[in-house]
Amino acid sequence: MTALSTPETAPPVAPAATGRSPSRLIWDRIRRDRAAVFGMAIIVLFVVIAVTAPLLTMINGWSPYDFDPSAIDKKLAGVPKGILGGISAEHWLGVEPVSGRDIFSRVVYGAQISLLISVLAVIVSVLVGTVLGLLAGYFGGWIDAAISRVMDLLMSFPSLIFMIALISVMPDGNRILLLVAIMGGFGWPYIGRIVRGQAITVKHREYVDAARVGGAMGPSILFREMLPNITAPILVYATLAIPTNIGTEAALSFLGVGVRPPTASWGQMIQESMVWYEVDPMYFIIPGICLFLTVLAFTLFGDAMRDAIDPKGGRR
Repeated sequence: MTALSTPETAPPVAPAATGRSPSRLIWDRIRRDRAAVFGMAIIVLFVVIAVTAPLLTMINGWSPYDFDPSAIDKKLAGVPKGILGGISAEHWLGVEPVSGRDIFSRVVYGAQISLLISVLAVIVSVLVGTVLGLLAGYFGGWIDAAISRVMDLLMSFPSLIFMIALISVMPDGNRILLLVAIMGGFGWPYIGRIVRGQAITVKHREYVDAARVGGAMGPSILFREMLPNITAPILVYATLAIPTNIGTEAALSFLGVGVRPPTASWGQMIQESMVWYEVDPMYFIIPGICLFLTVLAFTLFGDAMRDAIDPKGGRR
């Protein structure tokens, strides 16, 4: 997982003279960004597809695990019958070569898997990175040194290679939980760095000193006084980390160490389509477009959120 370009510090958004809240100002800036609106529309579309995957496959009439031998030509090594990979009223996006499984059903369940793993991995990395970053920034000293060295160690690894190695030697079990744990474990140092920098900045602010004088203890200061004032860069990081994790999950599945068949995954479908792209390019194009649009949408929205929170540091 590569480091994201999110800044370590982001100035708070000041309310305008009209009295609008900072969150309303951020939302208004995002709404004026056409790229962000496009990104949000694509995100909502794929989230709805992922959530309603069982209903969509019920309407389509094919589960992602059903084989349809009548949709493939066994005399031609299992090439889908018909044009564009077998697209028809029965199979809306065609069928897989050899197996005859419905591509639409596997694509919608692939959206569910990709978004589930990516979002859960971001939640893990944000929770761990936020807690450890707050501790390092607030207490300093040997606590900061120890946490910072662990961050440096994890960030120095070529993460994708080590993810492949770790997943390969792990016992077979719930692959989704395994991917979430490993991706989240390699991702938390980046948000930890951001939170640590913010904590160092705000720990001597007046409201923190006032809480300390008033008798507030460490946890109360960390999570009631400091954390609410550094949520903006955490949200930006989380939004930009999701497309990174989607790409990582697809890469791991493409390399054969991610989600295992018969569970559907976009990366797995792209890998299987490589030997068929000359005779059935749609099998490669459809999951490739889904992966491209999802990553693009989250990236556009994350960039817009970063610029909305820090207009002077953005492209506006």
